[in-house]
Amino acid sequence: MVSPPVDKIPAPVPTVADLEEGSSLWRDAWHRLQKNHLSVFGGVVIIVLSFVCLFVPFLITNTFQEQNLELGATSPSLQHWLGTDTLGRDMFARVLYGGRISLAVGLSATLVSLTIGVVYGAVAGFFGGKTDAVMMRLVDIMYALPFTIFVILLMVFFGRNIILLFVAIGAVEWLTMARIVRGQILSLRKQEFIEAAYALGLGKRRIIFRHMIPNVMGPVIVYTTLTIPAVMLLEAFLSFLGLGVQPPMSSWGSLIKEGADKMEEFPWLLVFPGTVFALTLFSLNFLGDGLRDALDVRASKD
Repeated sequence: MVSPPVDKIPAPVPTVADLEEGSSLWRDAWHRLQKNHLSVFGGVVIIVLSFVCLFVPFLITNTFQEQNLELGATSPSLQHWLGTDTLGRDMFARVLYGGRISLAVGLSATLVSLTIGVVYGAVAGFFGGKTDAVMMRLVDIMYALPFTIFVILLMVFFGRNIILLFVAIGAVEWLTMARIVRGQILSLRKQEFIEAAYALGLGKRRIIFRHMIPNVMGPVIVYTTLTIPAVMLLEAFLSFLGLGVQPPMSSWGSLIKEGADKMEEFPWLLVFPGTVFALTLFSLNFLGDGLRDALDVRASKD
């Protein structure tokens, strides 16, 4: 039997595995984020700090409220790695427990801000017209109010409560998020896939929550990472005023306040919580800047 010429043999049909795998926007963003060393550093620091603050307190013998008045304030040693405060409490334990509170305030208040701001901005941008005008004028009015005074009034009126602290801070941090989402939604309203959703008879509620909001999550994620440090700074400021977490609980803000009062005599009371707090804020900002660049659609075209 005569075999066909080599050039006549048909090429094998490529299988699915042979085809080049497509790349999504999120995968491209992840690759770009990995190339930003500062952002990777910031993400690693946040993960490590969160893990340490969450689990290490279960492994140490000293607690954040255990006092030793005879010991008093002592400098760092092998027994007390970060020293002790004026009441003889271990600063290492207090910094870790304070990190729990500060990170919880940052995440929880940001979640409240995220929920209110995304829904509010999406509704205003989707309906437009008079609805948008009225809703955004309300945002402008709230912008004119001093946020810190508003939070202080809430804390004074409803009492000092850690849960209320989450809600009060989140309730004044959603305004910028609402503006960002509104602007994104306005640019999506006339897109083809939204018109197709209308043509299919989908309801307005489903269009907003199933089609519009998922398409604005890039800017939302970026601003969320930048909101967390802003919330933590506001909590630290409230702690300076004595309106933050109440003793014997502590946050990084309250520890910094206590350290500032005694910084001339016992500088380690300010240096250690201040350093951890500053490192956390820098890391969150590095991560936010990296996410902003990674999720930039224009960058994906370069």
